[in-house]
Amino acid sequence: MAEAEAVQLKEEGNRHFQIQDYKAATKSYSQALKLTKDKALMATLYRNRAACGLKTESYAQAASDASRAVDINSSDIKALYRRCQALEHLGKLDQAFKDVQRCATLEPRNQNFQETLRRLNTSIQEKLRVQFSTDSRVQKMFEILLDENSEADKLEKAANNLIVLGREEAGVEMIFQSNGVALLQQLMDTKKPELVLAAVRTLSGMCTGHRARATAILHAVRIDRICSLMAVENEEMSLAVCNLLQAIIDSLSGEDKREHRGKEEALVLDTKKDLKQITSHLLDMLVSKKVSGQGRDQALNLLNKNVPRKDLAIHDNSRTIYVVDNGLRKILKVVGQVPDLPSCLPLTDNTRMLASILINKLYDDLRCDPERDHFRKICEEYITGKFDPQDMDKNVSAIQTVSGILQGPFDLGNQLLGLKGVMEMMVALCGSEREVDQLVAVEALIHASTKLSRATFIITNGVSLLKNIYKTTKNEKIKIRTLVGLCKLGSAGGTDYGLRQFAEGSTEKLAKQCRKWLCNASIDTQTRKWAVEGMAYLSLDADVKDDFVQDLPALQAMFELAKTSDKTILYSVATTLVNCTNSYDVKEVIPELVQLAKFSKQHVPEEHPKDKKDFIDIRVKRLLKAGVISALACMVKADSAILTDQTKELLSRVFLALCDNPKDRGTIVAQGGGKALIPLALEGTDVGKVKAAHALAKIAAVSNPDIAFPGERVYEVVRPLVSLLDTQRDGLQNYEALLGLTNLSGRSDKLRQKIFKEKALPDIENYMFENHDQLRQAATECMCNMVVNKEVQERFLADGNDRLKLVVLLCGEDDDKVQNAAAGALAMLTAAHKKLCLKMTQVTTQWLEILQRLCLHDRLSVQHRGLVIAYNLLAADAELAKKLVESELLEILTVVGKQEPDEKRATVVQAARECLIKCMDYGFIKPVS
Repeated sequence: MAEAEAVQLKEEGNRHFQIQDYKAATKSYSQALKLTKDKALMATLYRNRAACGLKTESYAQAASDASRAVDINSSDIKALYRRCQALEHLGKLDQAFKDVQRCATLEPRNQNFQETLRRLNTSIQEKLRVQFSTDSRVQKMFEILLDENSEADKLEKAANNLIVLGREEAGVEMIFQSNGVALLQQLMDTKKPELVLAAVRTLSGMCTGHRARATAILHAVRIDRICSLMAVENEEMSLAVCNLLQAIIDSLSGEDKREHRGKEEALVLDTKKDLKQITSHLLDMLVSKKVSGQGRDQALNLLNKNVPRKDLAIHDNSRTIYVVDNGLRKILKVVGQVPDLPSCLPLTDNTRMLASILINKLYDDLRCDPERDHFRKICEEYITGKFDPQDMDKNVSAIQTVSGILQGPFDLGNQLLGLKGVMEMMVALCGSEREVDQLVAVEALIHASTKLSRATFIITNGVSLLKNIYKTTKNEKIKIRTLVGLCKLGSAGGTDYGLRQFAEGSTEKLAKQCRKWLCNASIDTQTRKWAVEGMAYLSLDADVKDDFVQDLPALQAMFELAKTSDKTILYSVATTLVNCTNSYDVKEVIPELVQLAKFSKQHVPEEHPKDKKDFIDIRVKRLLKAGVISALACMVKADSAILTDQTKELLSRVFLALCDNPKDRGTIVAQGGGKALIPLALEGTDVGKVKAAHALAKIAAVSNPDIAFPGERVYEVVRPLVSLLDTQRDGLQNYEALLGLTNLSGRSDKLRQKIFKEKALPDIENYMFENHDQLRQAATECMCNMVVNKEVQERFLADGNDRLKLVVLLCGEDDDKVQNAAAGALAMLTAAHKKLCLKMTQVTTQWLEILQRLCLHDRLSVQHRGLVIAYNLLAADAELAKKLVESELLEILTVVGKQEPDEKRATVVQAARECLIKCMDYGFIKPVS
């Protein structure tokens, strides 16, 4: 009974395999294997499952299944060849060679086996050549590096060559075998920056993607030594060590996405202890006076990147819990640093913001209320423990900590504002004589008024406090900050023209002052940054943004600030640009509800006249002229946790608004906008990724891909475009994605292969069924380019689908453009495979009528494609040719072939004459003398 069921499951698996449903086929074969004890059947099942593994690129599984089949029958030629294919993909060329050698012995006349033998032999020779040359290169470099008398330039060159070798598998093995790790440590002991850098970069390459090696290097070099190297003042060194630590963390945690097989897996069982040790040392770096500002930033970047979960669906947040328990107070200490106080740790412009972002990520990563309460209590104890009536510096630090938390998890910050003594202390600091006290208090007030609906105290007391400071202070730094606070409170009405907080013209005056400070190069960068912050709020007002884009020096000053090393400005610049381009989400106004609101005397949001499309278009033109794209490209490249997913979303919105007009897209591409969009489309919030993908689609639809996305970047564009082929996306996004894919698929077969691998084909086919004319046309044009690819052609050749029928029926559509694209696809398919010519006549009874209509079409391009299809059918099969000659098609071909071939019709007449010549070759017709 079980054996019969196993045979039935095998047949079911074969059926699934034939329709290319490899997952279902694998499942059927696996179920059958559980039921049978018959050795011959088991061998067949393992062999078939290996074939599924090859198709789904699960090469390790395919090799394992094929080996089991060979164990049962050592002469199973299919199993041997499948194992050979799997081993070749896994890079085990010598083993693959042995298998195909055995196949060639069993079947010496099989051309496929002979070809594979030749190819593998060539690959093995090349691999050996590289390996031997690598061995000698490593040996030579070590000799130079170990020789104390080596010249400086030779030493440096050898060290840099080591870095390159550290990225090659053969080179890394050789370095390890030559006691290379100890030598690299000797290089680090020299204290010469170039040699230390080379050693660190070589170690990074060696750790990448190899868990056992990463563990060995971590234990040999020691985490405390790595951290002390990262703590140095040298920015390049600090970044290189950060990259080394990231490579080690990725390999230990499996984030490098590489398969660890066999011995490699067995060598390293548990990496949690090492990862915990790295985290602990990074937390200690945060509060050490010996660590430079750069080193602190890199430690915060590593914690930001590796501690919180990347996907909240993963249940385990133990890393975050560990950091909260053992390091939250240390992070709060960094957030509470006041640069003007003597006790301040070494910081950069970005340090406190990075710490705020880390607090925000940790808080968001907590799973339940008890965890959040515990987090809040630590913060409360830390802040209240700082208050000291005898020590003003401690009080300032406490308020600075609250200010930092308000820039992170705002809800938590808002709760802390309600703590006894916090608001009172802020008011007291506002009235202090010391500049530092006023600066900290004003910044805290600004951050506290972020969500005005909740910041009731700030609304009632903030404006008068800030106005008072603004009038009394002589200090420019404090003046700018109080102005920003007023800007923030003044923008409470958002884009609603009817909800202005200040008197008519006051907002424009504030903005004018901000622009003035922005252009004043004599003011320090930190202070000018606050002027941008002010513009981020004021530019919600349409008059303000219109004036701002007309002020070229102010715009360019903002763009220059965006390019500096201070990344805390990114969010403010991005927000200002979103406001200027009106790329924020606007709620749809329903006329009936407006009438109802007016009737019930409720407030109705009003649109400013300058927020209409004509004004937005002019603003976009001015931004492009001022060089906004180079600033955006620079912002996207920021390798820092400060470039948050929310900031990326804002940048994506700006890019989409800038790409709206097809005439501007050439400028965007010329200034590097195409390249800058790719990372935004691959990482960030869901909304941000969709917006960036849509902007990419707009560019890909009208630009030359080789110029817009040079080199290998063009392959990265495919996935974002395919993601837009979704029913949840709107029609315009679908349409422009199809146009972009059509343009890409027309460039090369490698791109068509990439589109096919991203599983775009079913989506393109779905849109060919669409009722919407333009979507149907775009999908058909895309398919017309895709059918050149062999794997796509195989889909059409496969039995049990209506793909060919759909294309034939689309050739009979009334829409010229759809007909043209469908006829092009059919012409290429019938030219590629004779089987498809015969299949075409079986899929629908209307095929002949459709073909005749194509050959008589008014549009010459459609007519030409129809005649090419006719020729392909005539050339495919004599019986089919006879059937065509007996129809009215012969008359059509004769009429077209007799026409005078003028410049426009030459190709059409020539195609008809070639059809007639083919008929003469068969002897169906004779030439008239």
